[in-house]
Amino acid sequence: MSDFLKLGGRGEALAWSFLKKQGYNLVEKNFRNRFGEVDIIAKKDGFLIFLEVKTRRDDRFGIGAESVDWRKRQKLTRVAQAYLQAHGLENRPARFDVLSVTWDGVQEPAFLLLEDAFSVET
Repeated sequence: MSDFLKLGGRGEALAWSFLKKQGYNLVEKNFRNRFGEVDIIAKKDGFLIFLEVKTRRDDRFGIGAESVDWRKRQKLTRVAQAYLQAHGLENRPARFDVLSVTWDGVQEPAFLLLEDAFSVET
């Protein structure tokens, strides 16, 4: 397994531990459909949340959330819409959150949670 994949997997584990402390309740992890993948689907405060986790060793090239560009938002939107439709949840309040994890593998990880990070892309 590449260092990149190891970092991403470890980042998602750290992310979930952080999110639980923030009151998120897990629905699914690494949900995939024909449109792509979303890292975490969770519930909190009556919302169904589609959450993208981005992990970096440092912020030399920017925080992870900055890599959730227009194309990634489009993909996440399609995944979420299909998920909601397949589960009969079209009228359920939903949002997109992005969590940046910065962790060098030695020091404590740093988290930056962007709630309601972007609106549905059309």
